[in-house]
Amino acid sequence: MRQSHSCLPQVARRACRLRRRSTARHSWGMRLVIIDKALPVTKSKGRKMGRIVASVKIENPSDPSARIRCDALVDTGASFMVLPSVWRDRLGALDDLGRVELETATQETVEGEVCGPVRIQIEGFRPIYNEVRFVDMKPENGEYEPLIGYVILEQSQAAVDMLGHGLVPVKRMDLK
Repeated sequence: MRQSHSCLPQVARRACRLRRRSTARHSWGMRLVIIDKALPVTKSKGRKMGRIVASVKIENPSDPSARIRCDALVDTGASFMVLPSVWRDRLGALDDLGRVELETATQETVEGEVCGPVRIQIEGFRPIYNEVRFVDMKPENGEYEPLIGYVILEQSQAAVDMLGHGLVPVKRMDLK
């Protein structure tokens, strides 16, 4: 059954149609890809990849002073909010909901700790309550790269604008 991607802006829907056959499907329609060659790109293992980074605030609802504000990579291939394990204590006492196996973009399997609930707010979008996954990460150039996955984007009513290279508000949530 084909799922609608009507929550995407018109420009993004047009871009999705252009690349529909070469993209991987996700629960909300399809994997989003950047197709505008004029966008800034970063080389990653020999191939070009568009990068969208958003400012996000994560806080412990039972202790609002325990919070993290960071820039996170928008990754439509990831499911949830992924943070480095070394930041775990910065959010105070969270419920430990267990450990899960996760598959990385390089198809490596890693173990992550699921904790929550936390309040997550992507700058410019409504706050949501969800879980976070803590994963052992290696800093690149001294910095960690947290991830914002598609579940967090959907709940925040944010969509990827592939041509504008940013996040845009979704007018209506999908009920289909």
